[in-house]
Amino acid sequence: MLSDVKALDRAELETCLNEWGEPAYRSGQILDWLYARRAGDWEAMTNLPKTLREKLSARFALNTLKLVRQQGAQDATRKFLWRLADGALIESVLIPANPALYGEASDRHTLCVSTQVGCAYGCKFCASGLDGWKRNLGPEEIVEQVLAVERVTASDGSQVSGEGPTQTVTRHTTRTVNNLVIMGMGEPLANYDHLLKALRILNAPWGGGIGARKITISTSGLAPQIRKLAAEPEQFRLAISLHGATDEVRTRIMPVNRKYPLPELAAALGDYQRAKDQLITFEYILIAGMNDGLDQTKPLANLAGRLRAKVNLIPYNTIEGLPWARPSEAICEQFLAALEKFGVTATLRREKGGDIDAACGQLRLRTERELKPTPDATLSRS
Repeated sequence: MLSDVKALDRAELETCLNEWGEPAYRSGQILDWLYARRAGDWEAMTNLPKTLREKLSARFALNTLKLVRQQGAQDATRKFLWRLADGALIESVLIPANPALYGEASDRHTLCVSTQVGCAYGCKFCASGLDGWKRNLGPEEIVEQVLAVERVTASDGSQVSGEGPTQTVTRHTTRTVNNLVIMGMGEPLANYDHLLKALRILNAPWGGGIGARKITISTSGLAPQIRKLAAEPEQFRLAISLHGATDEVRTRIMPVNRKYPLPELAAALGDYQRAKDQLITFEYILIAGMNDGLDQTKPLANLAGRLRAKVNLIPYNTIEGLPWARPSEAICEQFLAALEKFGVTATLRREKGGDIDAACGQLRLRTERELKPTPDATLSRS
């Protein structure tokens, strides 16, 4: 199988072209086609010689994500279900402007991207891992989520259905996606090398051009990888899927806490902050009867205060087949008020996409089960 050209950084592409005896400016032309024009076919690159296009086609794949389903919420959140080249399904979510989301200005558009097919970490409240972990995404598949969403939004801005790439070869000087949150399907830091390569491509001026401080990596708490990330030169932001302020609560819903309990996680986060000198975000999904009691606010406030973290409260999105429930609006507001009384910087995520299977992995899981042959159908084909 050919490797995808979007897995290459600029230096790797230039090395290949140099070996072929091509002039140096060709790399700039190719990168312009890939990331500014979002081309999905070698033949679209009309300012390249035909012989070069043939060489590129023989050496590299240029895969695009195939849109399987799209859902639009009343609040303008849009969820995309994509089919990869091997047939696997992943999700991306385009989140409309929200001044409370990481403090960004109200004209921002944030894309939540996936890094794995499925997830191996088994958080009890999450749909991403219900069918287990299948594989890591390549850097090109992470990058392509941004390009694919921008092709769709550039093509018609509203209704898209059916499978097949939506292509455009118009050059765009600005991006639809200007913020990234790496908190879709999968544990990002478990796919560390591919993630970092993809983010460097999306951050580079010749690539996505998205500022490092506009990119937030979310992790369930992989302490060694957090320390590794602290040593990287880029100023990517960090969010922790915390969801429990004590080891007792967190271990009940997040198996990763057995390996990296809160004291170890907090130590790694302290190292990260000393290296980066930036705020950390605690993501805290409020689950009725599990972690929404006011007794949880003091340990959460203490942890946030020690680590100079802000807290993003997210009411649980109900998932079919899981026993958890969403707290009432009043309980969510009381939890927020208690944190603020302790001096914590906190926000409560108001509804974003709750009417479109917004929780990670829901749309993929439902689609896979709908497409899975029934025993009777299997027998009828045999």
